[in-house]
Amino acid sequence: MIIQETRLKAIAFFIAGLFAGVAHAQGSVSVSVYGIVDAAFVVESGGSGGRVNKITSGAASTSRIGFRGAERLGGDHSAFFTLETGTRIDTGALDADNTLFNRQALVGLKSSAGSVALGRQYTPYYLAISGVVDPFGAGYAGSSKSLFPANGSNVRTSNTITYASPTLHGVDMQLAYSLGEQSDSSAGRQYGGAIGYAQGPLTVRLAYNARNSDVVSGASPVDHDLGRNILLGANYDFGWVRLYAGYGIDKGFDSAPLPNANAYGGLRATPSTDSRNVLLGLKAPFGPGTLMFSLMYKNDRTAFDQDAGAVGLGYLYPLSKRTELYAAYGHIRNHNGAGYTVANNSESGSGSTAYNLGIRHSF
Repeated sequence: MIIQETRLKAIAFFIAGLFAGVAHAQGSVSVSVYGIVDAAFVVESGGSGGRVNKITSGAASTSRIGFRGAERLGGDHSAFFTLETGTRIDTGALDADNTLFNRQALVGLKSSAGSVALGRQYTPYYLAISGVVDPFGAGYAGSSKSLFPANGSNVRTSNTITYASPTLHGVDMQLAYSLGEQSDSSAGRQYGGAIGYAQGPLTVRLAYNARNSDVVSGASPVDHDLGRNILLGANYDFGWVRLYAGYGIDKGFDSAPLPNANAYGGLRATPSTDSRNVLLGLKAPFGPGTLMFSLMYKNDRTAFDQDAGAVGLGYLYPLSKRTELYAAYGHIRNHNGAGYTVANNSESGSGSTAYNLGIRHSF
């Protein structure tokens, strides 16, 4: 506990140092409302449930409504907040039971030294995979979520402290620490970071994520080894096409969970605790819209040797700056009883093949 208290004191002094000298004066305040409304007709097949036809909310981007605000505090200092909730367009329900602002709920301070925020936030790992590595932006039937561990607490975490540095000569950095809030300070915690370079046509990012899945329960704590994810990604814009590439290392308990472990009847599918992931893709103007394509491969290095390969193809057709139609296809080939499914942005999928046909509006 002494180590934990020392760590928290160090974080507090670090935050105080960043924002020392903030003027105690009321500044201008701005608040905006934003959101995405996304719905699609989805067809899935290849799983134990057979062919599934459904209307899905958020196949491309999770439907949401958010409130974002900032207040100038004097000099280059400002306070900011974000409150964002997800909603199911197909039913009108919240996409997380009994949780209103399940997507983001944070408040923070920003200055020329960077920004610090507290609350429920995206992980540096997910921001790297969705913003740099995946031409589908982690959505549609071509989503990297089909094979990469871009789900669950790898996407966003609660009880989190983040720091984002300013960009200097194209280089920036992110750090995140999520408290497990258990009697053992290391149990349930998650931490990570990312460093990247973005200038001109080139974007490169290296991200790290570590999750302790231990649970303290009375006199019988559950102990696991640390789950770790490393991701190196890049994309390059040639003008007529943007190429994408990513390489991931997943090692340890719960480092690469199966989003839908029962999709094929749960006969042999086993979450990998030691795997390597590769993605190659592109995004290019094609006719009036945009073409997206990716190839992925998961190399399972455990004794089960449950590898998988995936292909994704999609097309976006803009009706305006805010509204677009989309079509997407994804297929997975599982080996040795692997249980990976074709996911989209909001769902884990129910089989090895999926088609999306939808509309997305942003405001």
